[in-house]
Amino acid sequence: MSTRTRRQWIVDSVVFGLAVVFGLWLAVGRMRWWPSPEPAWLLDLDQVAGALGCAALWFRRRWPVPLAAALIALSSFSELVGGAAMAALFTVAVLRPPRVTALLFAGGLVAAFTYQELRPEPDAPASLMLLFGLVVQGAVVGWGLAIHHRRKLVVSLRERAVRATREEIAREMHDVLGHRLSLLSVHAGALEFRPDAPADEIARAAKVIRESSHQALQDLREVLGVLRAPVGDRPQPGIGDLDALLEESRQAGMRVELRRDLRGEPPDTLGRTAYRIVQESLTNARKHAPGAAVEVTVDGGPENGLTVEVTNAAAGRSSGSGQGLAGLTERAAIVGGRLTYGPEAAGGWRVSAWLPWPP
Repeated sequence: MSTRTRRQWIVDSVVFGLAVVFGLWLAVGRMRWWPSPEPAWLLDLDQVAGALGCAALWFRRRWPVPLAAALIALSSFSELVGGAAMAALFTVAVLRPPRVTALLFAGGLVAAFTYQELRPEPDAPASLMLLFGLVVQGAVVGWGLAIHHRRKLVVSLRERAVRATREEIAREMHDVLGHRLSLLSVHAGALEFRPDAPADEIARAAKVIRESSHQALQDLREVLGVLRAPVGDRPQPGIGDLDALLEESRQAGMRVELRRDLRGEPPDTLGRTAYRIVQESLTNARKHAPGAAVEVTVDGGPENGLTVEVTNAAAGRSSGSGQGLAGLTERAAIVGGRLTYGPEAAGGWRVSAWLPWPP
C-alpha cells in the first residue's frame, strides 16, 4: 500500500470524520427526534454497517471501485452507511474513468429505490425521498467528475509543456550544432583536398577546426543548460551577434554581405529568432550551394516589424528543405510571424521572414 502524503492524511481524516458525524447524526435522530417503528435488531444492524462503512473509508484510495460497490450495496438497507457510500462514490468519480462512475451511480439509484421499498419513511413520500437521493448522488458525482477532468487537463498541459521544451532543445541543438559542424566540414575538407598546402595554411585550418570544435561543445553545454535553468538565465545570441556570425562564414570561404537597416533595438526574443534564421540559412547555403554569394538583409522597426531575408545566387540548387527550415518556420510562428522559402524565378534561393515587433 502506498504511503499517504500529509495532504492525503488530512483529506482522508476529514472524509472519515464527516462520514462518522453524518452517521451519528442519523443514529441520534432515530433515537430522539424521529424514532422508527422498525425492530431494534434492524437498527443495531444499521449501526454496525455504518461503523464498518466509515472504517472502510481508510482503504478508499487502494480499492475505490470494490469499496464503493460494497458500500452502495449496504446502503440498500442501511441509512447510516449513506455518508460513507457517497464518499466512496466521490473517490471513484475522481480516480476512475467516467464510465465506471456511471455504472456505480446507476447502482446507487437502484440501492436508493430498494431502500425505499424495504424501509419506507412513514411521514415522507417515497418519490420525494428518491428525488432527494438522486440530487445528492448527482451532486457528489458531478463534483468528483469536475475534479477528475481538471486533473486530466493539468496533466495534459504539463505534458504539452514538456514536449514544447524538448522541441525547443531540439531546435537549438539543430541550429547551433549544424552551423558549427558545417564549418568544421568545410575546413576539414580543405585539408583533405589540399594535402600539399603550405604549413602555415594547414596550421591556420587546424586552429579553426580546434576553435570551432571547442565552440561547438560550449554551445552544446549552453543549449542543454535549459534542462537545469530557465532559458532567460543563459546568454542568447541576437541581432548584435550577426557580424561575428557572418565573419565565421567568411573565414570558411563564403562570400557573405550584410545589409542592415534597423530603426530601434529589437527585443531579445525577436533578435534571437532573427539570428537563428540567418544562422540556419547560412548553414544550408554552405551545404547545398557551396561557393555561391549570399546576401543577408535585416531591416525594420517597431512600426512595421522586422524583415529578415537570406538569398544566394546558386541557380537550380536547393538550399535545404528539411528539418532545419521546418524548425525555422515553427520559430517564426511562435513569435507570431511567418517564414517562406524556395527557389526564385531568376535563379537562386531565398529565405524570407517577417516577425512582429512587440511594443
